[in-house]
Amino acid sequence: MTKNSLRALKTDLSQRARRQRFFQFVHKHPLAVPVITFFALSVITAGGYSAQRLIHKQAAPLDARIVIISHDRQKQVVPSRERTVGGLLKKLDITLNEGDVVEPAVTATINQDDFRVNIYRAVPVQIRDGSKVSYTFSAATTARSIAKQANTAVYPEDIIATQPVQDFTKTGAIGKEVTIDRSVAVNLNLYGTAVALRTHADTVGELMKQKNIVVAKGDQVTPAPTTPLTPNTQVYISRNGTKIELVTEDIAMPVQTISDPTLAYGTSAIRQAGSPGKQIITYQYTLRNDKVVGRTVIQTVVTQQPVTQIVVSGSSLSGIKGDMQLAGIAPGDYQYVDYIISHESGWCPTKAQGQYGGCPPYAGSVPSTGGYGLCQSTPGSKMASAGADWATNPVTQLRWCSGYAMGRYGSWAAAYNYWLSHHNW
Repeated sequence: MTKNSLRALKTDLSQRARRQRFFQFVHKHPLAVPVITFFALSVITAGGYSAQRLIHKQAAPLDARIVIISHDRQKQVVPSRERTVGGLLKKLDITLNEGDVVEPAVTATINQDDFRVNIYRAVPVQIRDGSKVSYTFSAATTARSIAKQANTAVYPEDIIATQPVQDFTKTGAIGKEVTIDRSVAVNLNLYGTAVALRTHADTVGELMKQKNIVVAKGDQVTPAPTTPLTPNTQVYISRNGTKIELVTEDIAMPVQTISDPTLAYGTSAIRQAGSPGKQIITYQYTLRNDKVVGRTVIQTVVTQQPVTQIVVSGSSLSGIKGDMQLAGIAPGDYQYVDYIISHESGWCPTKAQGQYGGCPPYAGSVPSTGGYGLCQSTPGSKMASAGADWATNPVTQLRWCSGYAMGRYGSWAAAYNYWLSHHNW
């Protein structure tokens, strides 16, 4: 017999001996099997419960936001744990094509429920820049924004306009035709200082009038005011016998804000990027014994027009959250109120402490103990001080909640900070 055969025989005999001892033990102790079985099942059950608790703890859901997305003639309402608009669109496989516009921008943070995202799909647009014609895809709403999307360089003084396409078969564009009326570059030497200008004026005199350049007696203008302007014409304006200084200053960028009810309150988007302008202030110094004793502003010349920045600001307070305005809560506090109420009751005015899931209908009475309502007043009857309809009216409840926040914490912001630290208020 080989060594392997001997080893196998020994193993088999050992297993037989263990089985024989086990059966002898069971015969002498008949309760051993159920006891052992119960113990084994208890260990397995406890282990499974612990594992389930561990898995549940690891998979605890983060706060989700409700997002309303309007795109392609449809509206989607989805819960989202994505931090940004771009992240959510990627998760939903919503593709953005050349020229599409997203409001708010893809980098915008999703920071509230009922957050609204609008996607505007691009259409073919024709750009006519003098004799040059090009095509692009754009969903921008202003002519200047369309030109920027098409990487067409434009100057603040250029006149850019849009008009509906008259003949699609000829232009190949569906929605708009953008026309660019170019300004002309002029080199102005104003009292010894070189200034680059752009203008639509036809003559030197028209340029001076357009730029509010006023010449005094004795000033010299070269070439003559009647001279036609051509690209890069050199114009000199000089004055002898006095000390002149030119100072360049910025002109603040104008901002136009448009209220948009299709965007959530507190969100915004830039529909046209703006830029500051530049101006030159001309000072004439009064000298006495070769010393400056006074300074007078002769004129101010705008050398670069500012471009207005157009911003859309969301004004939608959809659903029950619109009641914050009716309750007299300051707009600057909406985000704090939203956070606290969302975590206390999920914006359900009839929810009692311990109730989970959806918003239950009013049961006809309110529990005498425990929290109740939007901000979980404890007990709910405290809110009677704000109105007789406190049990069901969200506006009445919010008025009471606001008084509570101000009275206990001094402000909604302070109440919010307390909630973050203690997870209650």
